[in-house]
Amino acid sequence: MTNEDVTPFYCRIGETNLILTTYMRSTIEDIKALAMKCFFNAPDSHAWDHTQRVYNLCMHIGQVEGADMEVLKIAAYLHDVGRPFQDESKGTICHAEKGAEMARALLEKYPIANEKKANIIHCIRSHRFRGNFQPETLEAKVLFDADKLDAIGAIGIGRAFQFAGEIGAKLHNPSINPEDTEPYTEEDTGYREFKVKLSKIKGRMLTAEGHRMARERHAFMEKFFERFLQEYEGYK
Repeated sequence: MTNEDVTPFYCRIGETNLILTTYMRSTIEDIKALAMKCFFNAPDSHAWDHTQRVYNLCMHIGQVEGADMEVLKIAAYLHDVGRPFQDESKGTICHAEKGAEMARALLEKYPIANEKKANIIHCIRSHRFRGNFQPETLEAKVLFDADKLDAIGAIGIGRAFQFAGEIGAKLHNPSINPEDTEPYTEEDTGYREFKVKLSKIKGRMLTAEGHRMARERHAFMEKFFERFLQEYEGYK
């Protein structure tokens, strides 16, 4: 990055609103392109289309809630860049924490305000449902909700069975309590994912708009899996 690239960012605010907006747009597009490279060999359940849906959900929820949209755009594009490490390690590496490390290194090259950088990193680190960090900023809460919304409803059901297929899980195993099974095994079925995670997401939403959207998606899932169990037993 040359001095010419950076200079507009430090000009007087009263004269450079348009320049700043143009610069940030370019920065976000650059970060988007770099993030996409992390997904070339990603499994379909967590491929780039998931990131794009989370981005779109962030744009909707963020505008409703009054969040910093620049922070959200960058955090949404980078939130799953650590996913390949978690998949390769069979879950022993946390993709949220790994992604936060990767984002910290990436953001060093951009003259983004330090508080925005810190918020972006926090958003990524705290977005995981089973993670060790709680979302504290509004932007982190929006990203958390957007990511969870893409795990429930019709798209969530599809992704749950898609992931089960990727790791070689069964269609269903009624002889084992879902709570007694392990992830990344043949018992990590779509129904298990619903019972141990997806069914609990509605109660974990952190924004008013996210909660509103989750209620509808949750109701759809409950009806689907009720029918699924009936059909699996041949009752329907």
